[in-house]
Amino acid sequence: MHATNRTAHVLRLTGLAAVMTAAAVVSAYAQAKQPMAPESVPSSAPLPILKDVGIDQKLNQPVPVDATFVDETGQTVRFGSYFADGKPVVLQMAYYRCPMLCTVIQNGLVGALKTLDVNAGKDFTVVVVSIDPGETPPMAEDKRQEFIERYHRTGVGAGIHFLTGRQESITALASAVGFRYTYDPSIGQYAHPAAVMVLTPEARISRYLFGVEFAPRDLKFALMEASDNRIGSVVDQALLYCYHYDPASGKYGFAIMTVIRIGAILTLLALGTFIVMNLRRDRRQVSAVDRTATGTR
Repeated sequence: MHATNRTAHVLRLTGLAAVMTAAAVVSAYAQAKQPMAPESVPSSAPLPILKDVGIDQKLNQPVPVDATFVDETGQTVRFGSYFADGKPVVLQMAYYRCPMLCTVIQNGLVGALKTLDVNAGKDFTVVVVSIDPGETPPMAEDKRQEFIERYHRTGVGAGIHFLTGRQESITALASAVGFRYTYDPSIGQYAHPAAVMVLTPEARISRYLFGVEFAPRDLKFALMEASDNRIGSVVDQALLYCYHYDPASGKYGFAIMTVIRIGAILTLLALGTFIVMNLRRDRRQVSAVDRTATGTR
């Protein structure tokens, strides 16, 4: 009788735990579905020139591998040559005489790269392409050396490239990745968006990361996805499963429903194990009592 009562008690606890788990799932799902507070909208209208500046996301679209550029050494190169080694590519469209924004973006990119446990050249390639057809290979080399010095890792030079090119090649690449920019003759500068793109080894657009600072986690996840998980540890890949990419923000957000589902599955497995162990123990106790009553061993 005592064993039967214990079993019933275990089943009641199991039912209660299952109800609590379901309630937590419903509650979290409701919270995840709640609309976010609208962001404040600036009262002033943007400058007219900025209407032609922005990013048109073209995820999974190919880039022009046959477009030709000139690298920092003055050699003519095909853009597709940077995918020959089967590594993902981090691409920045910039210009080397940019007085502020391009350098700020590069500093943000280097800052994120320095925290990662993967290396340019070994695990991925960095390619910066000038949008100014008037710039030269010596300018590209100067900016490349600045980048390498800030990166401050040995043996990464072969994985970092700064290119210049003719307008048709620049336009082809910018159009392919949805990078819209314009030249302002009144100040002699380019207006352009702040973003970097991560491309797959098959020369397709995998992710856009927006802003002038990049979360190391976002950059690492983008490289992992672009490389089809050939980059990153088992722990990294498990974490990636709990995050999802938001194209609107260009960031990775916590995928709460995925975590809840995993938690619910683990809870049910634990409950199932608990029930089985208790039932087996009860059977052993009943069997022992029966043997004692009959005088057998």
